Amino acid sequence: MKKSVAILLVLALVCTGLFAQGGKEAADDTVKIGALIRNLNEQFVKDYADNLRKLAEENGVELNLQDAQGDVARQLDQLNTLITQGYKYFVIIPQDTSVTEQMAQQIHAVGGGAAFSNIQPSVDALKVGKDFYLASSPELVAGQYQAQIVDDYFTKYPDKAPGKELNILYLQGQLGHPAQISREAGFVDTLESLGYTVNFVAKDTADWTPDKAQEKMDTWIAAHRGKFNLVVAQNDGMALGAVESLVTNGLVDNDASDGTILSFPVLGIDATADALNSMDQDKLYATVLQDSVGQSSTAFELAYAMATKGTAQGITAWGIEPAKEVISEAPANDPAVISQCYLVPFKPITKENYKDLM
Repeated sequence: MKKSVAILLVLALVCTGLFAQGGKEAADDTVKIGALIRNLNEQFVKDYADNLRKLAEENGVELNLQDAQGDVARQLDQLNTLITQGYKYFVIIPQDTSVTEQMAQQIHAVGGGAAFSNIQPSVDALKVGKDFYLASSPELVAGQYQAQIVDDYFTKYPDKAPGKELNILYLQGQLGHPAQISREAGFVDTLESLGYTVNFVAKDTADWTPDKAQEKMDTWIAAHRGKFNLVVAQNDGMALGAVESLVTNGLVDNDASDGTILSFPVLGIDATADALNSMDQDKLYATVLQDSVGQSSTAFELAYAMATKGTAQGITAWGIEPAKEVISEAPANDPAVISQCYLVPFKPITKENYKDLM
């Protein structure tokens, strides 16, 4: 009898060990992805993060999403913490391009990889290893599309820009930000190539935010009323702040035959829901789709492939293949890393197609 009890105890202990081991294996089989997001206060970034959460849930992924709240040091601390917790594969919207190589080195040291998105990584960051990727949209193109929309408008209404002279109130994003630099370059270069004289009556940063843009516009309108014929912002948040300023300051003609009830067309970038609603009310004239779903889905699929297959080299992510030809914008301007670049297209959004996104 005592022998039988002893045998049963041994079996129980063995089974307990097997179940415990099985539970450990199940936990180890869970796909884990870290997401380092620079600032969830921005609408585009919030939409991006929301889609990441949705994709993680659909694919059974344990997603640990961290908001850096606009702080580089905080984001680096968050990376260190996630690595300590066993995360190796990441989707990253970096706070600053300058720290992306450091981030890549830390991730590479634990045998991992990352898809950098929205804010471009440096060329050196991608050169750290073959499983570091760009999953973003070339910012130069957004500015080029804004310029094409402006050209379409003033071609239809040449009396609003006599002699093809544009006098612009221009709201910039964070100074030195890759999007701020490239969007402006694409905008100005394209307009000048189309024969326009580009005058910035006023130009300054509003740090991507509606409130700062509205305050800036209020000051500019007081100083330059009657001296400008176009308002352009580097994102929709600032564009909507500009719209509110124009309304508050009485620069509304209530004639929407040209596509806006405002006295001057206002352009943004992102095609957020609020921007589309403003277009539907004949306020915001146009925007450019920066595809939060496209960027986040591409980045997620790259990270998921790394986490499940060990690499994402050469895959098609969200229907996008690795780039084959270099462009003028880093990091996709370097042949050594072009195959690690997944370029999500921008798209101009005007009265003809904005309802397709609503």
